[in-house]
Amino acid sequence: MAKLYEYELGKAADILMGDMFALKPGEAVVISADTESDERVVDAAARSAFALGAKPVVIWLPAAKGVGKAADPMLPVDVLAGALCHADAWVEFNNKWLLYSTPFEIAMKKNARLRYLCLVGMDADLMIRVIGRVNKELLAGFLHRVADMTGSAKTMKITTPAGCNLVFEMEPKHKLSCDDGRAQVPGMHMLAGQICFIPKLDSINGTLVFDGSLMPPCGLLKEPVVMKVERGRITDIDGGSQAAEFKAWLESFDDPNMFRLAHGCYGFNPGAKLTGNILEDERVWGCTEWGMGYLSPIDAPPDGIDAKSHTDGICLNSSVWLDGEIIMERGLVVHPELKAMAEIIMK
Repeated sequence: MAKLYEYELGKAADILMGDMFALKPGEAVVISADTESDERVVDAAARSAFALGAKPVVIWLPAAKGVGKAADPMLPVDVLAGALCHADAWVEFNNKWLLYSTPFEIAMKKNARLRYLCLVGMDADLMIRVIGRVNKELLAGFLHRVADMTGSAKTMKITTPAGCNLVFEMEPKHKLSCDDGRAQVPGMHMLAGQICFIPKLDSINGTLVFDGSLMPPCGLLKEPVVMKVERGRITDIDGGSQAAEFKAWLESFDDPNMFRLAHGCYGFNPGAKLTGNILEDERVWGCTEWGMGYLSPIDAPPDGIDAKSHTDGICLNSSVWLDGEIIMERGLVVHPELKAMAEIIMK
């Protein structure tokens, strides 16, 4: 008898390896996971890669106590970096992610052919909803149109019913990433359904309110975390017990750069729902997301933000203005051209 979602998971894994990565016979693909990862997802991905004639290498690691560079002390840095430096592709399923860790940075710098796809914390149910049951071509067209509009804007404003109210200027020199799920060219790629923008960091002012999730350290939020933002830096944090937990976590690094905003994102995956898994949460349709802390120099040359770790928080039901023109209101796409595209995707 088939296991729960066994067939659907197989289809999603085939889409991942065959369509998103477009693996070729003989290519070496590293599949990394930790002891908090879903074994079914790892096995399905390895089977699909092997069926395509590729050479899957599965690396299981103990779940680290932190993410990014905070995970370094628990990682076999040289061994892991060595494997990644000789791979053609890498899909990361680690729940405590290696993204922005030292092995990640070494591999991205030294392996010019590496195609990295971040699917941290992926489980079977999630993989089916956000990969297997999504029309990736329609979604990609919508995402790239929003990205083009955002990249052409000079100013941006974001508000939410929870009290978020941020204004800032865009920076053309910074990277704007449109995550359409394709990982067919070298570089860093993300799950489809997110557009990441990096403003002029010192131009960000106002109030930032996370009311969805915040990871690390809080997970799903029971009450909003309210922050005052001045010139791209968090100067005050207010709220309840989770706000206090977040403030203490940031302060524990003894690193002023952990209080800097690093990037913003839109969330647009029709299969995503708020679960506490940040990979999924930041793709909830109509949300915006803000990252704090580390920012790669690749994304924001020449220096990025040199911080000890990174965190991401979700602002639900966002309203967005580009150069004064509203494109999204309380999580619903209202720009006429985009609205027509969104209605087809959401059917």
